[in-house]
Amino acid sequence: MHDDRHTVEERIAKFIAERLRPALHSDRVPLEVAAWHIPGEPVPVADALRAEYRPFITGGSWGGPWSTTWFRTTATIPERWAGRRVEALFDLGFDLSHGPGGQAEGLVHTADGTPLQGLHPHNRSVPLTPRAIGGESVCLLVEAAANPPIAGATGIGTHYGHRLTAGEEELYRLRRADLVVREEDVWQLLHDMEVLDELMRELPLGLPRRHEILRALQRAVDSVPPRRIAAGAAAAREILRPLLDRRAHDSAHTIAAVGHAHIGSGWLWPPRESVRKCARTFSSVAALAEEYPELVFACSSAQSYAWMRDHQPYVFERIKKAVADGNWAPVGGMWVEADGNLPGGEALARQLVHGRRFFSQELGVETDGVWLPGAFGCTAAYPQLAALAGARWFLTRKPSWHEAGRPPHHTFWWEGIDGTRIFTHSPPVDDNAGLSGAELAHAVARYADKGGSTRSLAPFGFGDGGGGPTREMLEKARRLADLEGSPRVRVGTPSDFFREAREEYPDAPVWRGELHLEPHRGTYTSQARTKRGNRRGEALLREAELWAATAAVRTGEPYPYETLDALWKQVLLHQIHDILPGISISWVHQQAEQTYRAIHRSLERIVAAAAGHPDPAEPLAVLNAAPHARREVVPLDEPPATGGPVQKLSDGRYAVLAQAPALGAAALGTGSADTADRPTVTARPADGGGYVLDNGALTVRIDADGLVRSAYDHACRREAIAPGGAGNLLQLHPDDPVRFSARNLDAQYRDAHRDLDTATAVRLEDEGPLLARVRVERTTGRSVVVQRLGLAAGSRILEVDTDIDWREEDTVLKAAWPLDVHAERAASEIQFGHVERPTHENTSWDAAR
Repeated sequence: MHDDRHTVEERIAKFIAERLRPALHSDRVPLEVAAWHIPGEPVPVADALRAEYRPFITGGSWGGPWSTTWFRTTATIPERWAGRRVEALFDLGFDLSHGPGGQAEGLVHTADGTPLQGLHPHNRSVPLTPRAIGGESVCLLVEAAANPPIAGATGIGTHYGHRLTAGEEELYRLRRADLVVREEDVWQLLHDMEVLDELMRELPLGLPRRHEILRALQRAVDSVPPRRIAAGAAAAREILRPLLDRRAHDSAHTIAAVGHAHIGSGWLWPPRESVRKCARTFSSVAALAEEYPELVFACSSAQSYAWMRDHQPYVFERIKKAVADGNWAPVGGMWVEADGNLPGGEALARQLVHGRRFFSQELGVETDGVWLPGAFGCTAAYPQLAALAGARWFLTRKPSWHEAGRPPHHTFWWEGIDGTRIFTHSPPVDDNAGLSGAELAHAVARYADKGGSTRSLAPFGFGDGGGGPTREMLEKARRLADLEGSPRVRVGTPSDFFREAREEYPDAPVWRGELHLEPHRGTYTSQARTKRGNRRGEALLREAELWAATAAVRTGEPYPYETLDALWKQVLLHQIHDILPGISISWVHQQAEQTYRAIHRSLERIVAAAAGHPDPAEPLAVLNAAPHARREVVPLDEPPATGGPVQKLSDGRYAVLAQAPALGAAALGTGSADTADRPTVTARPADGGGYVLDNGALTVRIDADGLVRSAYDHACRREAIAPGGAGNLLQLHPDDPVRFSARNLDAQYRDAHRDLDTATAVRLEDEGPLLARVRVERTTGRSVVVQRLGLAAGSRILEVDTDIDWREEDTVLKAAWPLDVHAERAASEIQFGHVERPTHENTSWDAAR
């Protein structure tokens, strides 16, 4: 036989794309459209029901960036459509070359404002009736969101990142708004052919099965009249049926297909849009479950459910019904899918406590695992925290993105810093799979634990507001359940998958320590104000709870439970692995900074109210929230009335020596007036310029350019700065990664740098006896850096406060501190402990860490 394989394959692809898919809808009636434009923030559906609409022509433009347009669409189902499946079909101006989350979306409502389902680039049709009577009136309201096209993977900034800079130009055109008839035989043939075609293209050329599929598809194409596709579809299906009836091999890999749609709480859109994205996707999933009862949709993040409860109660009731029916699996047990490294230990614990509590109280579900497919690496403290929260399994996926040191397992026991182990799986496919033949073949080929395990998990569905699983995906899953040449695809719950995987693979290998993510190094530094706001919020929450509880026990002051609960949830929300890592648009981070300031003010008021109670006889008390006694120099805005040493600072404040017991309070001045060993610090000019700060514990020499040339530790009797080195050396490096400019810091950034080793001014601001500080000013030519290097009496820490007027682009600033230490590894603090990381680059794994 002549080898015409390529020609036949091209013909099959052309038939599917140019004949079969266009024939899916055989008849159409245009919807009459009227529009109501809202340039500002979204409004409730009640406002849309009362609004005055103006006629709108299909093909007309709509939607300035971040605006909303409500479309009212009406029509009558023709009598000739009696007995046919009728759908409404919309195209809001979708762009399939762009990700589904960064463009127009819509939520379809009934005439009375009840949400039906979302509209997304890959989910445009709204089923109205499986068997029309003919003559029915149709009225649908569409809330269309003009979210601008923002590409998350580029390094190019965009004016769309904030409503104030996005402009007013209308971005989209309503290309289509029709009632249509769906041809059922064409629908079924389309998926028969797509499944077989995709499978065929992944099979080895030497397998007979590949050629059998090719020739059967060729015969099916030949059997369908080009101008009468619907008439020939049923006969073509019969040609393909024998190939679809062939069962998978006994040794075939099993893929647990779990519906999924991760929606960031604020990424390329603000949190208010996340509320609407959840409503659209969740409505689509609830509607899909009614049509495909086998669907299981896994959804994490209690915050998303809380938004629906508070803003979309009808959608929330549909979710609860889907949970009760087994179509919806609340997973993860966390308030949001938090970043896996940056939150503090208590915050990660609260993520689990608040998440699990919500699922239990609101949905009656006790979640049994942690679901973090998109986290940028995971701390080694997680196994212990997850197990203590009641989790029996853990899912994450991003570590598979490694460039140099890809983890050797997909299914394994993960051991944390205390020895706790939790059964863990990292899916070998993306977390928004479409169940295509290429994806399934990739999953099987890449799965690293073949021979010990025969199953993996595939989260399928469009995320980021793309609507989640689709009808097309579920049609594929039905055909792939037991098909020769393909892995078995079984739609099910994550819990079922983990139970079966653990039973099959109880002796899975052990991975010890953190699940490091190599590429996204930049998330430790991006958006410093957001990170500072989070850390300050975490600290204040702990202090507020401590002192409010103390006041409640000692004085009967009411404990502000509801206020603290709400503030905790705001902090937890912003720990989503988009906002806290610093990869969101500017609008999101500006809102986050405003929110953090409000959180801090509220918590400071709670602390101040509680602080009035430890000892009412004292007008000013020192509170120590640390678990150890402290004696430190602290700044005050006003001079204290109590005894003890006081130093007026150059900034107008007053430095005092304070001490307090662990987790306790003491009157200011306690123990300071009569202490014989009261610490002091001195400052003197250094030879050759600069200054020497000395408090008896540390002696620090700062040169005329603000560089630390010596830091001598008297207790250890050794120099900390490496010979010939200089601490506090600011260095500018290029920051131009290949992808994800806000996330990635590619290793080659170290190949070039510029030292800021010349200061424009160095002067002594404070010279003791409680605090000595040197002010250093330097410039990059565009940016200005002001630093204060301070040494307090009795302290073993040189504090460096840095204020930067940053004007650089595509540049990263680093403070170099070459230490006189030789060690093969460094102990790095993490939540509730530490991990050791190599200081050398012997292997690619060492270099990556």
